[in-house]
Amino acid sequence: MPGNNAGKQCRETMIDRATMIKTQKIPVLILCAALCAALASPPIAVKSASRAPVRARHGMVSSVSEIASQIGVDVLKRGGNAVDAAVAVGLALAVVWPEAGNLGGGGFMVIRLANGKATAIDYREMGPAAAHRNVYLDSRGEYIPESSTFGHRAAGVPGSVAGMAYALEKYGTMKWAAVAEPARRLAVDGFPVWYQLERSLRSGERGLSRDPESKRIFLRNGKFYETGEIFKQPELGATLARTIREGPREFYEGRTAQMIAASMKKADGWMTMEDLKNYRVVEREPLRGAYRGHEIITMPPPSSGGIALLQMLNILERYDLKSLGFGSSASTHLKVEAMRRAFADRAQYLGDPDFVKVPVAGLISRPYANTLASTIDAKRASTSETVRHGNPLPFESEQTTHYTVADKDGNLVSCTTTINLSFGGKVTVEGAGFLLNNEMDDFAPKPGEPNAYGLVQGEANAVGARKRPLSSMTPTIVLKNGKLWFAAGSPGGPTIINTVMQIITNIVDYDMNIQQAIDAPRIHHQWLPDEITYEPMGLVADVINALGAMGHRFVDRPRYMGDAQGVMIDDKTGLRLGASDPRLNGKAVGY
Repeated sequence: MPGNNAGKQCRETMIDRATMIKTQKIPVLILCAALCAALASPPIAVKSASRAPVRARHGMVSSVSEIASQIGVDVLKRGGNAVDAAVAVGLALAVVWPEAGNLGGGGFMVIRLANGKATAIDYREMGPAAAHRNVYLDSRGEYIPESSTFGHRAAGVPGSVAGMAYALEKYGTMKWAAVAEPARRLAVDGFPVWYQLERSLRSGERGLSRDPESKRIFLRNGKFYETGEIFKQPELGATLARTIREGPREFYEGRTAQMIAASMKKADGWMTMEDLKNYRVVEREPLRGAYRGHEIITMPPPSSGGIALLQMLNILERYDLKSLGFGSSASTHLKVEAMRRAFADRAQYLGDPDFVKVPVAGLISRPYANTLASTIDAKRASTSETVRHGNPLPFESEQTTHYTVADKDGNLVSCTTTINLSFGGKVTVEGAGFLLNNEMDDFAPKPGEPNAYGLVQGEANAVGARKRPLSSMTPTIVLKNGKLWFAAGSPGGPTIINTVMQIITNIVDYDMNIQQAIDAPRIHHQWLPDEITYEPMGLVADVINALGAMGHRFVDRPRYMGDAQGVMIDDKTGLRLGASDPRLNGKAVGY
């Protein structure tokens, strides 16, 4: 376990903390936990140093790329709404952020319109018709290394182009050509590489070098792009031009589809023209819940994020997190235990709702959360060996990018898009200029054994033809008194869910603004492996020691998690407050 004694601490704060807790009328269970924490944990400042949110009167776009954010704002200035801008941003990210922005992947978009209507657009990738439960297993039933993570056979049928086109046609006001043209120009004319993109491309060298086309385009055959150099992608520009000229269905039925199919055939992949032609977007009813009186609107299955998020918030609502203190051992313990239980249920029950019965109502019900919370010991850590999935039935009635867009009329889009691991399956469609995803690893390639993220998943998420793999993407919108308050999401594989949960509790329980909530250090637990992941300088030594004494285990090394992007509406001024995560140095832009 990392962390040694931090030396002298201000012991007089123990009495102050104990006195503070006693004056709060909180459950005896939490009083015990807080007093235990007081013996080992100094109080941690709730509002640490943080840059101010970007403020704007009319509209706001927050993404990992200032270039993409500015394109979204330009669309808003031209009279487009939040959906128009979101599609333009998504296409721009396919050019400027190849690590995760994409044409060859998929995503989820949660929309809340100014009239109060909310909806969820599911454009998750789908398994090709040739996929089946044991497709990544050898004759002995063992997983074939890298079979679901690298190459053409790791790719699901892409949904990004279809999903953005669907959202635009139904909820936007502009034509595809108008929102796609800025991305096409970026690809053809090029753009200056910024430092984070330079780092991203260099870090992808090992995988990208394995595919000649990826090596040529993204690594310049070993002559790495440096900050400030102009990066042009003519093949990608030509692909975007075809969709502008012939419409977005060209990607699934025209020359681009033929290029994908030819690339697949050449590499002995499974995806066919028929798979591409048969891809369909699904519009779903978003999940709704509440946390301390604030309405939560989030993504339903095949995202696991919304269910797990609402489960954890339902558990944590029983406790006075504010009195326990941000970053204390007591509040951290409770969050970890909530995470542990939500991820145990994720492994058992969640999958594509078009193929398996997901007990959504039971999983997000408050009575079920009460049964889970009753198993939490305030003084001791659970073990994941003993914490198994619960029984919600009686209660029935890493790489990814996120962006958030708010317009002047009160429409808001929270969108997460992905090709799974960084640069997806590392292979580029010859002549088309875009990377293919490796989302097939988001299924359970071998149910019961960990995938690339260490997630253990069950039969509900087994590989299947035309089935959508389970996802952790959690685009989320929060309302206050029935009005838009804030929206956020993040990349990061399974850490996405816990990142969004902590942003919500940071704002609701600790009165942080959107930028402070995104900047604050994060923790993560996903049931298996049974360990807490934490960020550098995120937990002080005394807190680590106190949690260790309770039985918690930690990763060997801390690491940063996620790249959250959020927008908040100031309820007093109506200003749009934009926040971008400092972990990848993104940018919110407003006007």
